[in-house]
Amino acid sequence: MKYFSPLFPFILGWLLLVASQSFSALSLVNGFLQLVLFAFVVCLPIALTGRLSYVDIGWPWGLVLIGVLTFLFAEGETIRVALVSMAYIFAGGRMGIGAVKMWQTGFLKRELPRYEYQKKRWLAAGKTNQKLTMQVEGVLQGLANASFLAMPAFIIASNTSTTVSPLEVIGAVIWLVAFIMESVADKQKHTFLLAMKRSGERHRVCNVGLWRYSRHPNYFAEWMVWNGLIIASLPAWWVLYQQESPLIGLLLGLGLIYLSQVMYTTLVYYTGAVPAEYYSALKRPEYKAYQATTNRFFPWPKKS
Repeated sequence: MKYFSPLFPFILGWLLLVASQSFSALSLVNGFLQLVLFAFVVCLPIALTGRLSYVDIGWPWGLVLIGVLTFLFAEGETIRVALVSMAYIFAGGRMGIGAVKMWQTGFLKRELPRYEYQKKRWLAAGKTNQKLTMQVEGVLQGLANASFLAMPAFIIASNTSTTVSPLEVIGAVIWLVAFIMESVADKQKHTFLLAMKRSGERHRVCNVGLWRYSRHPNYFAEWMVWNGLIIASLPAWWVLYQQESPLIGLLLGLGLIYLSQVMYTTLVYYTGAVPAEYYSALKRPEYKAYQATTNRFFPWPKKS
């Protein structure tokens, strides 16, 4: 049971979508196609190589799949459907293309540090069957795409109103600013690492640009991307709450809140900041000083 218990919340989230009147058929199709995608792109490579890093290819292309399905089958107002579909396709495609490039250049021939850290956690938790645990982890990511990560797209795209809510505008602005922030942070770090490589300086700490104000501005921005989508979902959710059964409507709202919590936990503790900093502190002598002066997640001026 300890191997499979992480799957349960995401199975329940997918069953919630299937049980709803509005998303039953779309969620069945999405669930099946996510299963096929992850079986061939994630689970099979994991079995062949013993490396979990292929998750980084599967989950962003799963977001693209959500966007495509939303565009093709959602029955809401046309422009709204197109915009939320593009948000998923654009964000997932950016990360997915980057992951494919990593695979093409051989970067995935070794396990990414965050997944090495996961293996340490599993052993500490008594999960000694790592082959099984890696497969469960791959399936978990696919279930996340089939459940909570799909909720904002499906809910927003169900709205047939031609009136734009202020919450939709606020959510869209947050999404756009956060997406730009994430892209800028990634670019700043890439430029910094290239400069250090050219100068022969290894294991330096990236503390330029946005990285002066947060040790992980890209993770913070990714979290805000999802919060923007959640905020933009609220007007459509309220309509659904009145159309669906009270229980289904309430659970869909709680699912949106849970999505924000899941993304925060993932980006800070699960595969984000904490694993990254474990290895950064080991190989970068200046990193502990950086930790002492710079917020881990939320951007803020440096501490004295």
